[in-house]
Formats: sequence, structure tokens, C-alpha cells
Amino acid sequence: MHENFYHRVKVYYEDTDAGGVVYYANYLKFLERARTEALSSIGLSNLKIKEKFGSLIVVKSCNIQYKKSACLEDELNIRSFIKSVTKTSFSMYQHITKDQTAIVDAQVHLVFINEKGKPVKAPDLIFNNFKPYFCDSIKV
Repeated sequence: MHENFYHRVKVYYEDTDAGGVVYYANYLKFLERARTEALSSIGLSNLKIKEKFGSLIVVKSCNIQYKKSACLEDELNIRSFIKSVTKTSFSMYQHITKDQTAIVDAQVHLVFINEKGKPVKAPDLIFNNFKPYFCDSIKV
């Protein structure tokens, strides 16, 4: 059975604007943290991928939709899953909620590159270990 990867974040003062609302660009940081933790859950890290495979995972594009605002001290849940893969990239969908309320939906296209910035084949180990997070939709 395919599952979503779950990661929780708490909104700190530094994440907000003068009104106590999360500054829009900080949602990208929350999404990045969730992707990093998803890597960690399969025994990898960005540094390990660089050292072991000589490649990096970079964001090629991000489509983000802001649904509602999150505020100071909110507890947010980020659900992530991989929607599609190619030889050199994958698309990850991420959904941020507070309780049952949708805050942000994002589709992030990630590409494996070498240290010269050229796309490279993704290591099989990564996609094999990420298989539990391959899914067609977000599980509720």
C-alpha cells in the first residue's frame, strides 16, 4: 500500500510578518524541510547523495497555491507523495494543512544533476527506497 510522508512543523515568530501571519515565501522552507525529512526516512540525505552518487537534487519548478493563511504558533502538517518519475527527475506533491483546513498545495518538480549542473540519471537506490511514497493522490 502506498502512503504519504507526513511531517509536522510549528510556526515560529521568525516565520511570520508583522501581523503574525506566515510570510508567503516561508511555506517553501516548510516544504523543503518535509522533503529533506522524507529523504532521511529512507536513510539518505542531500549530503549523502552528493558524496555517494556525485549528484544533487534541485528544484526545477514549483507550482504553489495558497489556500488560507497560517499564523503564529499554528501546528502544520505537511503530507508529501511522489506523483511521477522519469530517469532524471520526479514530481512531488505536497499539501499543508492546519487541522483539517487546507493551507497550501504545491507541486514541485525535482531534478538530479551532477556537480556541473547537468541532468543525470537518478540513482536506483533512491527511487527503490521512495516507492512507498509513490501515489496518485493525497491520503486523507
